[in-house]
Amino acid sequence: MNVTTTITGTTARITPQGEIDLETLPPLRAAVDRLPLHVTDLLWDLEHLSFTDVAGLRLLFGPAPQGEPQRRTTVTGLQDQPLQLLLLAADLFPMAYDIPRLIPDTPAGLLARRP
Repeated sequence: MNVTTTITGTTARITPQGEIDLETLPPLRAAVDRLPLHVTDLLWDLEHLSFTDVAGLRLLFGPAPQGEPQRRTTVTGLQDQPLQLLLLAADLFPMAYDIPRLIPDTPAGLLARRP
């Protein structure tokens, strides 16, 4: 997996290319772990992500590692399969997967779509 990280002020943009699964999860978590403490906003740019499984949900909604700051996490560039997984997870477990928080600029009509 190829991962690019760009930091501008207090915002980090992490752009993975490929797929997120249990095998590719550690390098993505490592990218987050390497972020400076002053970064308060984390934007996952998933434009080049073709697939994710439950590992992607863990990455986006899991707690910050102990000792790491909590960061506001958002997502952009969702492709069909990752979006469908997020919508399904939100349907099944709405208290655990707060999609409007993760994708704040998503039209309400899209969030009403069901897989």
